[in-house]
Amino acid sequence: MHELVTLQFGQQANYIGTHYWNTQESYFTYAGQEESPVNHDISFRAGIGANGDDTYTPRTLIYDLKGAFGTLRRENALYELQQEEQLSQRGIWSGATVPLRLSSIAPSRYQQALDQGTEAPRLATDTVRFWSDYNHLFYHPRSIVQLNEYELSSTLMPFEQWSSGEELFVSLDREHDLLDRDLRPFLEECDQLQGLQVLTGIDDAWGGFAAKYLERISDDLGKGCRWVFGLQDGKRTTRQRQMLQTANVAQSLLAINGTASMHLPMTSLPTSLPAYVSLDAESKWHTSALQAAIIESITLPTRLRRHEPGRASFDMLETTLSNEGNRRVAAAGLTVTEPSDEAAEGVQSNGHHDTRMTNGHATAAEDSAEDETPKLDINFFPNPDTTAVGLRTPGRRTHTFSSVTTLRGQPEPTDDSTSIEASYRNRMGEGPRTATYRSHLLFPALSSYPFIFRFDGTSFGIKASVSTNTAVADRIRGIEGIARRSVGIVERENLCDGLVTMAEEYEEGWSDDEDYGEE
Repeated sequence: MHELVTLQFGQQANYIGTHYWNTQESYFTYAGQEESPVNHDISFRAGIGANGDDTYTPRTLIYDLKGAFGTLRRENALYELQQEEQLSQRGIWSGATVPLRLSSIAPSRYQQALDQGTEAPRLATDTVRFWSDYNHLFYHPRSIVQLNEYELSSTLMPFEQWSSGEELFVSLDREHDLLDRDLRPFLEECDQLQGLQVLTGIDDAWGGFAAKYLERISDDLGKGCRWVFGLQDGKRTTRQRQMLQTANVAQSLLAINGTASMHLPMTSLPTSLPAYVSLDAESKWHTSALQAAIIESITLPTRLRRHEPGRASFDMLETTLSNEGNRRVAAAGLTVTEPSDEAAEGVQSNGHHDTRMTNGHATAAEDSAEDETPKLDINFFPNPDTTAVGLRTPGRRTHTFSSVTTLRGQPEPTDDSTSIEASYRNRMGEGPRTATYRSHLLFPALSSYPFIFRFDGTSFGIKASVSTNTAVADRIRGIEGIARRSVGIVERENLCDGLVTMAEEYEEGWSDDEDYGEE
């Protein structure tokens, strides 16, 4: 069945995850509707609720700190009675008990409308307090994992140091064996696991927590497809905090590189945004919506039904991207458009589409650009501010080694045979390795999704691309330069040497010294 299990670590990851799962839920079709091209069994698991009804819940683990879940509880309408029965059976104390309860958080008007089946009010940045305020789904109680050792936004014990996350994982794993308690039940339900996709912060303590988690997975399960979407805060901050964040990123990059099959670092605030994007930099609801659009689009081919020609597995995507498995860090970019007339005709009012899809390769025009990354409006790859600490990374023309592109609602190529032949020649030659997956399934702008795109309509066309290129090496070297000044002496040598080795993987077979300083 090629199932996917998703791991979510931290606030930004869970804001993104909520958008992601709301989108997956919108693809469901019911009696009398055309079958969805998305195979829901890949991302959802079947179960039995407390009242004996069939349930369908996401294959996900959601980790966050105390106070971060808002109104979301482990018990819900599907599993509340069952959970209460389990708790009553566990009790061994026969004496009187005095329960102590904190005052509950009132559900948002949006959540109340969803529960009552009425029209939901429009959300705004001041009404979204937690990521659970715009959540559409019920999760299995096992999916909710609250870490009580730290509290959200605490000033006494902030969850910011990379080592704090590492130490927290080691402590919890020693006490509970987190893989056996949390992850293994989801893995055992899979017939043929396709891979893990991990959403995690890498510029705070969540980077250390995720790195140790992935290390344990690698030790227990061996090799496999594990895609990490490493999230970074793009807001400007103090010099001291920026140094700390960069040091955390440096440690995350090196530690995750040894256990993840692909790592896509993503900033919450790209350096430049096109005019059609209106983003509130202070709202995680906004910034996570933009990140969710690219993550959901990049991974769309991995969730399609087997008979869909546009389907691909994570393993297939990695074969194109990694180039012998040495380049595991990749840059991601996005362009959002209004759907073409052809795509719009194939989309029904419920947001689903006909089954006309094409799986091809990059066009000849795309393949001919050997020295440039795909032209996209938004670049999510974080750019460290090296000038803030007196460092500069030399500029040069970017060379692309490989790229995978997903096209949603884009015009069909006029000559498929020409584009396939051009791609084949480049695969056999010295050009970049490329693959393109085309779908008429548009990206839906749900009621829970903020109005960040200045387009009319409720769905959008998207071009999303992941590429390995020499710009990745430049960014890694920039991070290494900052880490050399901010990391302690004990770990500095191994960390900096490891980052330099990672950057050198993007130089092998490509020498363009004359291009330095041209841009």
